Amino acid sequence: MLYVFLLSDQPIERRASQTNQTKKMSNNVCFLVFLGCLGVTSATNLEQTTIVIDGTRQIAEIDDNFVCATLDWWPPEKCNYDQCPWGYASLINLNLSSPLLAKAIQAFKALRIRIGGSLQDQVIYDVGDLKTPCSGFKKTGDGLFGFSEGCLHMERWDELNRFFHATGAIVTFGLNALYGREKLSGNAWGGEWDHTNTQDFMNYTVSKGYTIDSWEFGNELSGSGIGTSVSVELYGNDLIVLKDVIKNVYKSSRTKPLLLAPGGFYEEKWYSELFRLSGPGVLDVMTHHIYNLGPGNDPKLGSRILDPNYLSGSVSGTFENVDRTIQEHGPWASAWVGEAGGAFNSGGRQVSDTFINSFWYLDQFGMSSMHNTKVYCRQALVGGFYGLLEKETFVPNPDYYSALLWHRLMGKGVLGVQTNASEYLRTYVHCSKGRTGITILLINLSQQTTFTVAVSNGVKVVLQAESTKRRSFLETIKNKVSWVGNKASDGYLNREEYHLRPKDGDLRSKIMLLNGKPLEPTAAGDIPKLEPVRHGVRSPVYINPLSISFIVLPTFDAPACS
Repeated sequence: MLYVFLLSDQPIERRASQTNQTKKMSNNVCFLVFLGCLGVTSATNLEQTTIVIDGTRQIAEIDDNFVCATLDWWPPEKCNYDQCPWGYASLINLNLSSPLLAKAIQAFKALRIRIGGSLQDQVIYDVGDLKTPCSGFKKTGDGLFGFSEGCLHMERWDELNRFFHATGAIVTFGLNALYGREKLSGNAWGGEWDHTNTQDFMNYTVSKGYTIDSWEFGNELSGSGIGTSVSVELYGNDLIVLKDVIKNVYKSSRTKPLLLAPGGFYEEKWYSELFRLSGPGVLDVMTHHIYNLGPGNDPKLGSRILDPNYLSGSVSGTFENVDRTIQEHGPWASAWVGEAGGAFNSGGRQVSDTFINSFWYLDQFGMSSMHNTKVYCRQALVGGFYGLLEKETFVPNPDYYSALLWHRLMGKGVLGVQTNASEYLRTYVHCSKGRTGITILLINLSQQTTFTVAVSNGVKVVLQAESTKRRSFLETIKNKVSWVGNKASDGYLNREEYHLRPKDGDLRSKIMLLNGKPLEPTAAGDIPKLEPVRHGVRSPVYINPLSISFIVLPTFDAPACS
């Protein structure tokens, strides 16, 4: 049976074939609800919840260009678990002439791209007086990660920069921090870093007028390292040297790029010491990596993503600890997640490239933002199973659209929120981007519960959930309103809703639905428009099971966002 409810400023009637009951109610907005569209069925639990948002102050702040994606160096021979998912997705061989690749980046207007990865500390730049031949990566048993040193020819660097300029990308480049060093015992490397190749490369870059937003030193060499490591004493001294190189190379430039490091996994003592040894003002951004879902072949990947306790787990503490380390030891610096793929070793097949991964991905965005993470770089834009784009066609995977919606809707200011909802409803709130009001990200991990959400700025709302099991659906609508401050009384006002679900209800689908419509490139090869549905600001918000929603409230009274 399909019920239709019309809420207006006049009494209305609810009619069904079995009953002639009349229910009177009034409201000062108009709201049309088709239960079939909402996906609310008799088999679905309906739970009321209230979220109270403190709009008086920002608890944290992110960068305008928070969303970032990586481009890696892996050649086609990179394989994990008898699968080789990289293809031609490397900086060296990526098809830069693809119109869809360019349009996918241009849709962000300014997408951060971090160039780097495991092989970056084996890349030689083909410029200046080289001591060794500059040749491509080759598989070898005695090389780091199974590959020899590789080469970045300046012709390719020219091509990449023309592409970056045309697409509006903001570039971070990861530098080789092992150049000139030698292997010691175990995975430790020692000796002085030879900065001449980096300096020649930077000089060439500046001479060509290429814009680099930031230079990052090394990849996963900090602490115990991944594959290899460099002591914090050497690393701290190297940063001082590199800072001087940047100052000298860019001495005539109007703007100077930032210095990022160490691009590894957070270890409190090592990270704190790096600040002390490099000194004030040297390191601009402290970067760390996140792969908290485990190996890509783990059959439990999907269940971990849907487990709210696992999603928070230790990673919430990592974001908090990185923020605290910066405040205590390097308050001049900021925190970035320099690389995060969820599942390591190229991601999880039929997980990282499907709808289910957006629960993890957007939750990471929300959680890291609350701890002053300025930028979050996804591994990868293209390549592996965790690519935002398919490696051969560049057709966007679901996480691409999740990132694009975040980029367009979530502003810099992060607001505090309290809720009486169960742990399965994840809630994050930011000032809206480029407009007044706020945007709420709601992630429903529950398989059976639809949440009806009331939103408040703290006025006349009690944080206590009411059971809806014995109440009619109409009564639920009557009693749930969104408190949006005094501005809401100025007339008929709308909110915008962006509801994300998988096609056919299949969490492993590569097709994401936005308000019921599939998100796919148009016949002309363009990124589809991301259109909201609009409802009156005082009508209830419904969050379906296993779905994600962005709710834009343009009239919410949040002085911190003005």
